Amino acid sequence: MNEALIIREITIADAACAAQLSAEFGYPQSKETMERRIACLQNRTDHAIFLACLDQTAVGWIDVGIVHHLQSKPYGEIGGFVVSEKYRNTGIGKQLIARAETWMREQGLRRALVRSRVAREAAHRFYLREGYVHVKTSAVFEKELRGE
Repeated sequence: MNEALIIREITIADAACAAQLSAEFGYPQSKETMERRIACLQNRTDHAIFLACLDQTAVGWIDVGIVHHLQSKPYGEIGGFVVSEKYRNTGIGKQLIARAETWMREQGLRRALVRSRVAREAAHRFYLREGYVHVKTSAVFEKELRGE
C-alpha cells in the first residue's frame, strides 16, 4: 500500500461513505440516517468514531464507546468496525483498532470488549491476532419496543 493512511474523527460530511461502508458490513443505512447518528455521537465525550482514509477515500471506520454498568467497572466497547473488502488484510484494520485502543486508554479505561457474530470467523481470527481473548459465547435476545 503506497498511499498514506489517515485516521481521523468522523464528520457529518462523511455520512455517505460511512453508510456505504456500513452496507459492506451488512448493515445498510441511508446517508440521512448516518448524518443524524454522526451528529448525535460526534460531540459526546464517552464515544468516538474514527474514519480511515486513503487519498481522500474512506476505507474503514471504527465506533467505540464507554460502557457503564452497575456490576462492573467502566470498559471500552467497539460497537462497529469495518474495512472495505478491497482493503482488507492491508493493515488498515490493525491501525483502526490501535487508534480505538489509544482513545480508550486516554479515557482511563483498562479493558476493551468487542462482540462479533459467530459466522464472522475471519474477524475472530483478526481479534485473536490483535491480542483479544475469546471469553464467552452468548445468546442475544431482542424485543421490539412499541408505544402503548
